[in-house]
Amino acid sequence: MATSGHGSRARRQRRAELTDRMQYSEIEGLEFTSREFDPDSGELRLRWRLLGKDRSLALEESFGFGHAAGKVPSEHPSFQAALDLLHWIAGVSYWKVACRGKVRFAAGCPDAFQADALARIYQHGLAEMAWRNQLQGRYWPGFEAPEPTGCTEAPALGLEPRALVPMGGGKDSLVALERVRARGITAETVQVGSAPLIGRVAERAGTRHHVIRRRLAPELAALNAAGALNGHVPITAINAAALVVAALHWDFDAVVFGNERSADTPTMITPDGQSINHQFAKSYAFEQSLGQWIERYIADDLAVFSLLRRDSELGICREFAALTSYHDVFSSCNRNFHLEGPRTTRWCGECPKCQFVFLAMAPFMDVERMRAIFHRDLLAEAGQSDAFAALLELDGPRPFECVGEAGEARAALGALAADARWYDHAVVRELALRMHGIQAPDLETVLGPAGPDRIPERFRP
Repeated sequence: MATSGHGSRARRQRRAELTDRMQYSEIEGLEFTSREFDPDSGELRLRWRLLGKDRSLALEESFGFGHAAGKVPSEHPSFQAALDLLHWIAGVSYWKVACRGKVRFAAGCPDAFQADALARIYQHGLAEMAWRNQLQGRYWPGFEAPEPTGCTEAPALGLEPRALVPMGGGKDSLVALERVRARGITAETVQVGSAPLIGRVAERAGTRHHVIRRRLAPELAALNAAGALNGHVPITAINAAALVVAALHWDFDAVVFGNERSADTPTMITPDGQSINHQFAKSYAFEQSLGQWIERYIADDLAVFSLLRRDSELGICREFAALTSYHDVFSSCNRNFHLEGPRTTRWCGECPKCQFVFLAMAPFMDVERMRAIFHRDLLAEAGQSDAFAALLELDGPRPFECVGEAGEARAALGALAADARWYDHAVVRELALRMHGIQAPDLETVLGPAGPDRIPERFRP
């Protein structure tokens, strides 16, 4: 106990040392100061400065890409443009500690196209955090910038025709990976961060697997502990920018995400009409903006897109039900992915992610198989009814989580209520009664692909 107390005191002292030069109340903006990439080690250091009237606080974050003999040297304008993209998007983690003031650029600054894209990424990517913290007025920065000059079309870099598939440990990235393989395209997998579950899933997939190390500025945790604003940031946008750098460094011409069409649906609409989407960084709107940025400034022959963009969550679950070799290792529970390490053994069974994945997979699986995966039957637990009802939006907006839209959840529930394997389960019985008189989409309609995409021709079925 004495050791633990000493450790806590040491951490508090360290936090005090990190923030004694600046308090949250003093912050009046963020400066993008510099970046440094070592091509031999693949180490990238990004630097910012929180600005105040009389003092400032320097911040440094690092990414580790490892050594690679790619064909795009780090001094190439396209590689430098990729570093710009990551530096500017990753700054959202540090802007959000105060969400006020101005942004400044000590070196190169975005042009008008980039400034507009960044403003939208910060605005929509921080909308949930702003709502939860009850921020009034504008909480995202204005990126003042000159109009674009010169060429706005990036060159073809001659990248190797192979795919880099980001892995999150869940069903979506595995379905995307197997679709890439089915098309005969060489694929390798990658994760940002060191979550061990993702490595185990990649090992089962039998791919060459890459790990991008990321270390946030330690001052961030200290500021949060001292009362700075905190909450959801568009982490997938940051990861996507890091993967653009990785694709150039490692020589891949495609980064293939597994983001489905339900990511386009807002999580809630506020009373004043503001749309808040927890999954904005997985949406088609973000994907399109990122793709246009890449085409203008980075590489004409680099495609970053979602292979599942036109698919519903239920359609993906139906496809994943046949990928039985992954059923004992995958997990979508976010409690596996905390910075200090996993807080569960694959499935907690209590969070919206666990509940939605169980609900969405159950129509395509028998009870025994679902129990084998989750080590319990969530639909048989009467105490879970209200949590599942939230997914159906019976009493308000669905949870702020990466879950499918309410129509999909209602279609799944309707299918289960008509399925002899599931209809007598406590949650199914209760929710079927609560759904009486409420229109639910037809399951087959939900299963069909729909909507726009940016899938290159060679990846299409």
